Amino acid sequence: MNAPREDRRCLAFLVLAVVPLAGCGGSQNALAPESHQARDIATLFWWMMGGAWVGLGLVVGLLLWSWKRRNRRGFGRDVEGDKPGEKRSWYAVVVLGIVMPIAVISTLFVVSDLFVIKTTQAPASTTTKLTVQVIGHQWWWEVRYPGTTAVTANELHIPARTPVRVEVKTADVIHSFWVPELNRKIDTIPGRSNVVELDADQVGRYRGQCAEFCGLQHAHMAMYVFVDEPSAFRRWLAQQEKPVEAPSSALAERGARLFLDGPCSSCHAIRGTDADGYVGPDLTHVASRATLGALTVSNTPDDLRQWILHSQQAKPGNQMPDFNASGARLDALVAFLEGLK
Repeated sequence: MNAPREDRRCLAFLVLAVVPLAGCGGSQNALAPESHQARDIATLFWWMMGGAWVGLGLVVGLLLWSWKRRNRRGFGRDVEGDKPGEKRSWYAVVVLGIVMPIAVISTLFVVSDLFVIKTTQAPASTTTKLTVQVIGHQWWWEVRYPGTTAVTANELHIPARTPVRVEVKTADVIHSFWVPELNRKIDTIPGRSNVVELDADQVGRYRGQCAEFCGLQHAHMAMYVFVDEPSAFRRWLAQQEKPVEAPSSALAERGARLFLDGPCSSCHAIRGTDADGYVGPDLTHVASRATLGALTVSNTPDDLRQWILHSQQAKPGNQMPDFNASGARLDALVAFLEGLK
């Protein structure tokens, strides 16, 4: 390197400053809890942080103490027997180096096991008013509301101040369902169903993420949890239960024929039509969603057009092939999908 020493020092300082800050802020923040479970987890984090600093202080203190005494007469053991003060030194090592770390670790274990883990577990289904099923796919989330016909993707709506039992499964490999501001991670394991509770205090939108590496597009397997007022949630759920409405224009009607007669209907389902695919997300109310591709792009007409044409550029490796369509055919298909609200 030919850079001046001062420049290299500045670069090293910037790297050291940026690395810790990389975990701060953003739309997922486990230290900004919005539920009682998330608050317990954040509290445990601060307990663990305090324990870590106590442990570091003990180690550093012992190192400094031993360095200070290393040249003093009487420290250590040789063939002539014990030196003056040696027993006190060993007491200090035992207390500060063994007893105190065990006490700190044991305290953290008790706090996490007796309080945090139990309070973040999901209750029995008989004690909750609402159960939601979330199924992980490579690389998107399927959301179902048992007892209704509502099916959506990558967006989970729940009522505020209401305990919601979320049953998570997988359709392929291991995933991990995690909404940091609402509760802890829960794995989706093939052949099993795991459960977590979401009980949000405030109306809002919270970002979730797959937290277990599951393949090429693991980083683009995200979701939104929308917390609505209970009345607004009931209206949303009633709307999601409805089958698709008839196309409102000739262009959208042509797009419906293209969708149903083409390859789209073999991968996607639209309730109220002959499309009953299950490889990709249910599109019955796709126009009501905020994003496409599990939060990969926003859901606007222009983004929808580009997603249909070039989804492999936006999310390489996903199971939707790029669609070869002329301008008129693409306009019709977009018009049909934009009417699915």
